[in-house]
Amino acid sequence: MTTVQGPTAGRRRLRTALRAAREQAKLTQEHVAEAMDWSLSKLIRIETGRVSVSTNDVRALLHLYRIDGTAEAEELIVLARLARQKPWWQDARSAIPAHYAQYIGLEAEASAMSCFQSSVMPGLAQTPDYARAVITHRTPGQVRPEEVDARIEVRMRRKSEILGRDDPPQFDIILDEAVLRRVIGGTRVHREQLEHLVSLASAPNVTIQIVPFSAGATTSAGSFVILGFPDEADGDVVYLESALLENFLERPMETAPYHEEFAWLRSGALSEIDSIAFIEKVAGDL
Repeated sequence: MTTVQGPTAGRRRLRTALRAAREQAKLTQEHVAEAMDWSLSKLIRIETGRVSVSTNDVRALLHLYRIDGTAEAEELIVLARLARQKPWWQDARSAIPAHYAQYIGLEAEASAMSCFQSSVMPGLAQTPDYARAVITHRTPGQVRPEEVDARIEVRMRRKSEILGRDDPPQFDIILDEAVLRRVIGGTRVHREQLEHLVSLASAPNVTIQIVPFSAGATTSAGSFVILGFPDEADGDVVYLESALLENFLERPMETAPYHEEFAWLRSGALSEIDSIAFIEKVAGDL
C-alpha cells in the first residue's frame, strides 16, 4: 500500500480503503457520520476523495471500524500523511481549475499513459509557443489573461516532472492527422511544434503514431488519456477532455472500452517509422 508516492494517488487509495473498511464493519455512512459527529456530506467527500482527511480523523475512523492498532491501520495512517503533502503545482492552483489539478496529480504518479488526440497536441508534447497559442485561443472566458503565463509554466513544468524524471512513464501517443494539419500559432510555431514531436519520438519510452485521413472514420470517443499506475491496487483512470467538459472514469467497466478503442485506433494508424516520416513531411511542407 505504501508504494504510493504522491498526494493524489495517496488520497485515491485512502478513500477506497476507508470505504472498504466501513463496509467491512457493516456500518452505513449515516451511522458513521452520527458517531463521528460529522455532517453526512463530510464523510461522503472523504470517501469520494474530494477532500483530504487529517491523521487524527483517520485514527478515529479506524477505531470506529475496530481495526486500529493493526498493520492495515498503520498503512492507512501513512496514506493520510501522504495525501496531505503539498504538491509542486500547489502555488499555481489559483490559475488552474480543480479538475486540471487532479489530472496533474494522477499523471505525476502514472507509470503508463495512452493518449489519443483529435484536435491539438497533447499537453506533455507541446512547445511553449504552441501551448501559449492553444491556451489563449480557448473558449472565450475559460482562461483569464492574467492566468495565461501561469498555465504555460505549469504545462512546461509537467513536461520536466513527468518526462524528465529518472523513471518516466511509457507514453504512447496516437494523433489524428488533423492535429498535424491544423496550424496553431502560425506557420513558424506549428513547424517548430512538429519538429519537437519528431524529437520527442526518439525517447525510448515514447511512441507516436498517426491515424491518416485515408483510414476513414476514427472514433466517436473524442480525445482521451488512459493512465496506468505501478501498483495493481490502483486501477486505471481515463481522463476525458473537451472544450466544455472534463471527466474522470475509474470503474473497470467504464475504462475497459477505452483500452479497446485505443487498440482499434492503433490498428488503423501508421507504423511508428511511417508516422515520423509523415510528420516530417507535413513540417517540410509548411
